[in-house]
Amino acid sequence: MDDINISFREFNLSNGLHVILHQDGTLPVTAINLWYHVGSKNEHEGESGFAHLFEHMMFQGSENVAANMHFHHVQSAGGTLNASTSFDRTNYYETLPSHQLELGLWLESDRMSSLAVTEQTLETQRNVVIEERRSRYDNQPYGTMLIELFAKAYKLQPYRWPTIGSITDIRSATLNRVQAFHRMYYRPENASLCLAGDIDLDRASDLVERYFGDIRNDESEIYRPFVHEPPQTTQVRDYVYDSIPLPGLLVGMHIPDVNSKDFLPLEVLSQILTSGDSSRLYKSFVYEARIAQSVLSYAYDLELPGLFLFRIIAQQGKTPDMLEAMLWKELDAVRRNGVTEKELDKARNRLEAGFVHGITSLQSRADMLNSFHTLSREAARINTHLSRLRAVTREDIQRVAAMYLTEHNATCLHYLPYPKQSSENL
Repeated sequence: MDDINISFREFNLSNGLHVILHQDGTLPVTAINLWYHVGSKNEHEGESGFAHLFEHMMFQGSENVAANMHFHHVQSAGGTLNASTSFDRTNYYETLPSHQLELGLWLESDRMSSLAVTEQTLETQRNVVIEERRSRYDNQPYGTMLIELFAKAYKLQPYRWPTIGSITDIRSATLNRVQAFHRMYYRPENASLCLAGDIDLDRASDLVERYFGDIRNDESEIYRPFVHEPPQTTQVRDYVYDSIPLPGLLVGMHIPDVNSKDFLPLEVLSQILTSGDSSRLYKSFVYEARIAQSVLSYAYDLELPGLFLFRIIAQQGKTPDMLEAMLWKELDAVRRNGVTEKELDKARNRLEAGFVHGITSLQSRADMLNSFHTLSREAARINTHLSRLRAVTREDIQRVAAMYLTEHNATCLHYLPYPKQSSENL
């Protein structure tokens, strides 16, 4: 697979807004992708869920756009739109026919400069978010597993609370605190705007200047936590009872941030261990030992040090103790013997294919450019990603497995169904 070469122009407006322009005239559409460098890690304790709350509130009206009319304007013009929030960022995006570029820029600039953060919009979206928390997490089988794991794995870093926030914090959010959060983060110098698609670069530059150039920044200093956890030397263990049909095991190990030289080897290792039915752990847990019905792993690509996660759901009659014993046996084999060249090639091929498939979409391409700029401080890393991935060796993988995937660096949660009540207690 050849290296990629995505050409783009980037510059800053005088107010600090970072702009990335990528021209691709294959289709008569343009992707507008706006990142604000704010996620749940920017929240203070007791204010969890604020970043996600604004994912909703940003559609509740601004000076020239009434509540929910952002959707109407984009969809009436033949476009699509959405938003998402993570630990490290919030993004808002539209894909429009290319002749409607100006509409999208007007909509994004209007809410950047004049969002209506009122008691009414806060109360409305507070209730929406609380219901989302209940339906997607609290009332879903295994829905709180990640929330429980991150809360126990982190003592200092602000990843210890979920992006969705806690119901207590969302209920107690005051208008003054929410408005202060908005002023601090939703401003030009904390944003990156990427336009990708059928655009004229000079005209697009002029339009961005016209719509965003006069937006002013608040004078408050942006809060950016960069605290790291101290090295973990003792395993953390806990038992969680929930309304679930089968027991499960959740294990998290501390790993470096997404820009570390160790991150890509860890990502490749995750593919080797659990990606597909022929992966190491799927074969050993599901096919051979038949003690699990599902097994997955994931290396969290975060701006601050993240977690390498294992989530294993047991077969009927099997226990988390059995799952954990086999997991440590399998990881010990990787630490001692490494992986095969065939496993490495297969994992790299999967990751390469996923990356290339992702950039076929204009919106995904724009999102990746914003991601590399915001989290890695260099949008051009999009063009070197494949070469860095191909440079991962078997020695790299064995080294990171020995360094991070250890029992003393683990937080282990045994997820158990509530005990059945005996008939005499009914």
